[in-house]
Amino acid sequence: MYLKKSTVRNGRTYLSIAEGNYDPITKRTKTVNIQKLGYLDELVKEYADPIAHFTAVVTEMNNARLKDKTAMTISIVNSERVEGSIRKNFGYVALSAIYHELEIHRFFANRQQSLSVGYNLNSIMRLLVFARLLSPGSKKKAYDEREWFFERSDFGITDMYRALSRISEYREALQLWIHERIVANSGRNTSLVYYDVTNFYFEIDEQDELRRKGVNKEHRPNPIVQMGLLMDNEGVPMAYQLFPGNTNDCTTLLPVIKRIRREYGVGKVVVVSDKGLNTGKNAYYLANKRGGYVFSQSVRKGNAELKKYVLDPNGYKESNDPYNPEFKKKSRQFTRDIEFEDENKQKIKAKIEEKQVVIYSRKYAQKAKADRAAAIMKAHAIIKSPKNFNKQNTYGAAKYIRQISFDKGTGEINETASVLAFNDKLLAEEEKYDGYYIIVTNRHYESDEWVINAYHELWRIEETFKVTKSDIEARPVHVSRQDRIEAHFLICFVSLVIIRILQKRLNYTFSTTKILDSLAKTCCSHLKENVHMFDYFDDVLDLIGKILGIDFGQKFRTQAEIKNILACVKNSPVAQ
Repeated sequence: MYLKKSTVRNGRTYLSIAEGNYDPITKRTKTVNIQKLGYLDELVKEYADPIAHFTAVVTEMNNARLKDKTAMTISIVNSERVEGSIRKNFGYVALSAIYHELEIHRFFANRQQSLSVGYNLNSIMRLLVFARLLSPGSKKKAYDEREWFFERSDFGITDMYRALSRISEYREALQLWIHERIVANSGRNTSLVYYDVTNFYFEIDEQDELRRKGVNKEHRPNPIVQMGLLMDNEGVPMAYQLFPGNTNDCTTLLPVIKRIRREYGVGKVVVVSDKGLNTGKNAYYLANKRGGYVFSQSVRKGNAELKKYVLDPNGYKESNDPYNPEFKKKSRQFTRDIEFEDENKQKIKAKIEEKQVVIYSRKYAQKAKADRAAAIMKAHAIIKSPKNFNKQNTYGAAKYIRQISFDKGTGEINETASVLAFNDKLLAEEEKYDGYYIIVTNRHYESDEWVINAYHELWRIEETFKVTKSDIEARPVHVSRQDRIEAHFLICFVSLVIIRILQKRLNYTFSTTKILDSLAKTCCSHLKENVHMFDYFDDVLDLIGKILGIDFGQKFRTQAEIKNILACVKNSPVAQ
C-alpha cells in the first residue's frame, strides 16, 4: 500500500490510500483504492502535515499486514480460465542469500562501471547460477524460464551470450573474490587441501585449442576439456582451472597450487590427491615449499622391493574398529629418490623422507574383484567371438587376452595365426594385491591415523565432481566459443560453491540432490490481488528456514511479503 496523490481538474490535490496489484499475465500493475482520505487543502485544517501523517499511517498498515495472520478474503469466479504460466519459484531465496553473502553482486557492479554495455552483468550471472542449480540446461532454457524467479530480467538473449564473453574475463578474479569473502565471513581451513582432475567431453569431431582428444574418463573418443579442482578441508571448492584435453593429469597440479599460493596468500598447505598426481616433480615442489603432500601409490606398479614389503605379513596391526574388523595396516620410513626435468630442462635429483602406510581391507579386496568381474567376462566373450568386438568396445578386457592386436585403420581385432587365449598369469598377479593400497606423505612424523584420515577425505572431491556432472549438469555445455565455455564452467564453479556452503550450514544432513530437489519444488501460484499460494514443504525446507529465519511452511503470502523476504536475504548475512 502507498499514499496516492491525485491532482484533479480544479488543481486541487486529493489523497487516498492505494495498492498496486501486479498481474503476472499482462505484466501490468492495476491500482486499487483502499481508503479515500480527502482534499489536501481541507486536511491541513486537521493535520499540520497531512502527507507526513498519512505516510506514517500507510507504513503502520503495511507493517501490520506483514504481521497479520488473520484470514484473507479472495473472490473466485468459477468461469475464470488459466491464462499462461503464473507459477514462480521461491526456493532460490536460500541460494540468493549465499550469493549476496559472497557479494557476487558487488563484484559485478564494480566492473559494470567501466563497461559500455546495455545489460546488467549481475542480473545475467544471477539468473544463470540459480537456473544451473534448480533447472539446469542450456543458456536459452535459462533465458526462457527467467520469469520463474522474482527477479528483474530486462535483457535479451543476445545480451546473455555477449555477457558470457565478459564473464569469462573475470574467472580468476571472481574465484579470488569468493575466497576472500569466505575467509572474511567464516574463516577457511586450508591446512589440508584436496585436488583432483576430471574431464568433460564435447559431442564434436574437430578439435580446437581447448577441446582436444585425450584420456577420457568415460572412455569416449570425443575431444575433451580437463578441469583441475581444489577444495578446502571442509568440502567447499577453492579454485579451478581448465586445461586442454590432451593435458596429462599430473601436470595440472602445480599451476593451480602456484596460483593460489601467489594470489590467495594461503602459504603452507598439504595437498591430498590420488596416485595420478604422485610424480617426483609434484612431490619435490610440495615438499620444498613449506607444505607437503598425501598421495596414494599403486602397489601393482611398484618395484619388487615394495611388493615384497606389502605382501610380507610381518608388521601388520589389526584394526580395533568393531565395524571394520578385517582391516590391517603397517607403516615405515622410506627415502624416496626423485629425478625429473624442471621448466629449464635441467635435471633435478633429490631425496625425500617419506612415510609409507600400507593398508589391507577385505571390503576393498571384494570391490576389486567385483570391478574386475565384468572385464573378465567380456574377455572370455571376445576370445569366443572376436568379430563382434573392436578396439573401442574391448576397453578393460583386452589386457586379459594374450596375442590380441588391432587393425590401426579400422580398430577391428586382427585375424592372427595364434589363437586368442585368456591370460591366467596376469589375473593371478593382480589378485595377489587385491585389498592392498598405499598412502605416502613427506610428513613422516605424522601418525598413521592422521595420514589415513587425511587421505580418506578425498572422497569429498570425487563426490563434488559427481555433483557437477549430475545435479548441476555441467555437460553438455551448449556453447562452442572458448570464452563462453570458460564462462560456463565459471558459472558451474560458483554454483558448486553456493550449494556446498548451504550444505555445510546444514551440517551435511542432506545430499545436494535432496537440497536442490526441495528448493526446486518450493514454488507458488499467483491467485488474485497479489496473493500467492505455496504447495510444498519438507524437512529440508524446515531446516533451511531455521537458518534463514523464514517459515517455508506458510501457505499464503502476498507479493509484498515475498519481495520483502528476498530483499532481506540480500542485505543480511546468512546465520553462521
